[in-house]
Amino acid sequence: MDASSSSPCETRSLETARPSFGEALLVWLKIGFISFGGPAGQIALLHREVVEHRRWIEEKRFASALSFCTFLPGPEAQQLATYIGWSLHGIRGGLASGILFFLPAAILLLILSYLRAAHGDLKLVASVLYGLRPVVAAIVVDAVLGMVAKRITSRGRKVVALLAFLLALVFRVPFPWIIAAAGTLGVILPVFRPGSEAPVEARSPSRWKSEAVRLARVLTVGVGLGLVPWLALGSAGEAASFFRDVYAFFIQAALVTFGGAYAVLGYVTTAAVSKFHWLSRVEMMDGLALAETTPGPLIIVLEYVGFMAGWNSPGGWSRGGAGTLGALLTTYATFLPSLTLVLLGAPYVERITSIPRLGGGLAAIMAAATGAIASLGVDLSVAVLFPRGAVNRFDPMALLILAAALVGLRARLSLGVVLSVGALLGVLHSFIAR
Repeated sequence: MDASSSSPCETRSLETARPSFGEALLVWLKIGFISFGGPAGQIALLHREVVEHRRWIEEKRFASALSFCTFLPGPEAQQLATYIGWSLHGIRGGLASGILFFLPAAILLLILSYLRAAHGDLKLVASVLYGLRPVVAAIVVDAVLGMVAKRITSRGRKVVALLAFLLALVFRVPFPWIIAAAGTLGVILPVFRPGSEAPVEARSPSRWKSEAVRLARVLTVGVGLGLVPWLALGSAGEAASFFRDVYAFFIQAALVTFGGAYAVLGYVTTAAVSKFHWLSRVEMMDGLALAETTPGPLIIVLEYVGFMAGWNSPGGWSRGGAGTLGALLTTYATFLPSLTLVLLGAPYVERITSIPRLGGGLAAIMAAATGAIASLGVDLSVAVLFPRGAVNRFDPMALLILAAALVGLRARLSLGVVLSVGALLGVLHSFIAR
């Protein structure tokens, strides 16, 4: 990827201060370790660190970059960090900030994934996970309630959200098809568009040529890096064919993760649990609980899915080795497209965010993603309340924990407190149920 293109630092405001690359690197590493709180908390952390405290980027540019990142599939907070790093130090800055944003979480979750897989049947571990599962369902329900208030603000969006909910829950339509249909409607129908068409900036032929060369370079490197694991696994023969399928699925999933981590979780859960049988629904909920305890973007939970896929289907590998390979491939597949897309579009943030048709498509996509996430909330709640899939196996303790967690989340208690209380209630239940 061409680090010299587009000169991001030339457009900086005189009121902002440009740090050295080493200074920025330490800040990105720090943020990677403390970026708890989900997308909203992570965006707020980035704003506090780089806009308010250090003045590395001005408020207007930060807002434009955030709008741009919502257009892209993938975790918007991590993409925002990537853009800020690019604006300071070009390609190397974007790669440093984007990778360090999730790297600490990826290392921690790899360790937690192994502990869950190898020791999940221990009494204490099992009871903690029992208490965390209803909390996970409550987190998704709370997220849906917040998204409805922010995203579903018109009759058209309500219709799209309801249709997406029914298509995902009742008809099990794959998430990419729902998103594609919603995006098409948003682009075509004026009801979803904000504002009016912006004038197109005139550009000289030499400028167009320069931009085309830059885009081709970034895209070629991104696609090339994406093909490396695919080709390597292909050359390894039949023993690696399973991992090639895992890698291909998560590359595809990374390109349709509009609407945030919860949206893609519904898609991945359906595919990984019901179609591929890589892990059980309970194992999936345990992974989401573990991911909630780590810093970084929640989409890192896909690393756990990749680990469990390898662990449960090791083939000729050891379980630990297969799980680790699955986790590494999944993490690579999840974040490589995200980094590539940000670096492709970073020089054109203002132009991209001012196109009403794209805004309309995004509005419809967000509404559809909210409906799909609501279906995930229903699925997870049913799995928690009826753990054996039968109506006569209702779990009243799970309902109590779920309700208490939802009340705590709506009261704006910290996620750490809610998770801790859920784990404690799970341990208490194990003593009562003896």
